[in-house]
Amino acid sequence: MTERQNREKADGLSGAVLKNTAYVSMFIDHFFAVIFLNYMNLHPVNGGWDPTLLPIYRAGRAIGRIAFILFAFLIVEGFFCTKNRARFLLRLFLFALLSEIPFDLALSGTPVAWKSQNVYWTLFLGVLLLAVWEYLSHYGSVLAKTGQALAVTAICAAAFVGATDYRFMGILLIFAFYLTRDRDGGAQFMAVGLVMLFGTWGSNLIRYAGQYTADYLFRTSLREMYGLFAFLLIFFYNGRRGRQLPKPFYYGFYPLHLLFLYGIAQVVGVM
Repeated sequence: MTERQNREKADGLSGAVLKNTAYVSMFIDHFFAVIFLNYMNLHPVNGGWDPTLLPIYRAGRAIGRIAFILFAFLIVEGFFCTKNRARFLLRLFLFALLSEIPFDLALSGTPVAWKSQNVYWTLFLGVLLLAVWEYLSHYGSVLAKTGQALAVTAICAAAFVGATDYRFMGILLIFAFYLTRDRDGGAQFMAVGLVMLFGTWGSNLIRYAGQYTADYLFRTSLREMYGLFAFLLIFFYNGRRGRQLPKPFYYGFYPLHLLFLYGIAQVVGVM
C-alpha cells in the first residue's frame, strides 16, 4: 500500500482546508507587500525602515511564504485529479493573462511592469512541464528521456527569462512535489526544502551577479524556508477534496484581491 493510499484512508485535512489556508496566507503576504511595505517606505526613520515596524513586516511576509508551497502541492494534486488536463492548462493560461494588470498595479503601481509576472504563469508553466514529462514518459527511448531533460531546462529558462513569480525555483518546486507524490512525507519534505533553498539561491546568484556576494544571497535565500511550515498541514492531508467554494471564486480571488489591495493603497495614500 502506498503512502498516498494510507493518507486517503486516514482522517486528516482535506484539500479544501489546505487551499483555503493558502489563500488566507497569500492575502496576508500581499497585504504586507502592497500596503505595509509602501507605508514603511513613505515613513522612514533615520533614512531607513522603522525598526519597530520591520519585525511586524517580516513576520507577515514569513506567514505568506507558506502560500506558494501549498499552491504547488495542490496544483500537482489537481494535475492528477482533473478529467481534462488541456482545459486545466487553458484555465491557468487565461487567468495568468487576466491577473497580470492587477498584479502589476498592486506590486509596481503601474498597469504594465516587465520586472515580474504573476504566479499564475508559474503554475501554468509548472503544469505544462508535468504534461510534457508524462507524455514522454510513455516512451522508454533515450530520445524521450533527452526530451524530458530538455523540457525541464527550457521551461525553467522560460520562467527565469520571463520573470515569473518564484522564477525557476517555482517550476522545480512543482516538479519536486510531482516526483515525490507517492513517497513518504520525510522524503518529500527534504526534496522540497532543497529545491527551495538552492533554487532560490541559484536564481538570485544569476539575477544579482556582481551586485551582492554569494554568502549574502545565500542568507537572504533562507527567508524562503519559512514556507516549509506548510508541511505542518501537508503531513495531515488525507487525499480528499473536501467541501470547497465554487471554482470561479478560487480562480478569481487572485486578481480581485490584488485590485482590492491596490485600491486600499490608493485610498490611504501609500501608493
